[in-house]
Amino acid sequence: MRIRVLHQSVETYAANYIQQKINSVGASRFVLGLPTGSTALAMYARLRELHQQGQLDFQQIVTFNMDEYVGLPPTHPQSYHYYMEKELFSAVNIPLQNTHILNGQADDLQAECRAYEDAITQVGGIDLFIGGVGRNGHIAFNEPGTPFDIRTHLVTLAPATLKANARFFDNDISRVPTHALTVGTGTVLDARELLFMATGAVKASAVATLAHAPNPDEPLTALKLHPNALLLADEEAASLLPATLSDVEIIHE
Repeated sequence: MRIRVLHQSVETYAANYIQQKINSVGASRFVLGLPTGSTALAMYARLRELHQQGQLDFQQIVTFNMDEYVGLPPTHPQSYHYYMEKELFSAVNIPLQNTHILNGQADDLQAECRAYEDAITQVGGIDLFIGGVGRNGHIAFNEPGTPFDIRTHLVTLAPATLKANARFFDNDISRVPTHALTVGTGTVLDARELLFMATGAVKASAVATLAHAPNPDEPLTALKLHPNALLLADEEAASLLPATLSDVEIIHE
């Protein structure tokens, strides 16, 4: 895998990278895996800007989001349905039927997970999966200890994740949903290309795990198993990394 330590905005770099990938296929369909969370906000702002400038067309884009809380309706301000509609979908020309987000209110959550995997398969897989990095290293909502081959599934969120996400619920941890549906690490690794983002000192410990061999107790290390994975990190997020790694290409820009 590769790590780019950036002196510029990680999120803007990611948006420009996505634009280049989409534009490179012209009018062909392109399938994106998409994150939510605070790290992605500036990325979506840049994608909206590129669309408004006529530099990015979403007409042939298909999207699959990483996760959704169990129990929150799509209209809830902290649901990821609401987030995506606000931050991207309502501002670009993506067809509604091309967008996919797990239904955390499904009557049968296991069947919802299986159907999500089937939908990804039906479009031929994900071309580029974008993700953030949890403070404890989780990718999507795959917490430490989750097997790397797991598919989309129901997860009980770790205490560290509940604490981190309380800031979105008026800092009241009791209001944070304790369960979510999430794509599995195996689902992410099946994508043809991975682009992950890490910003700030709070992500430094997680990024530093990339000095270790792949280990399910350190979820981010799964990226080292992918032949085309890129992590974008700012200097703070990369501050605990060794200067060089034998199995990772580190580029400073």
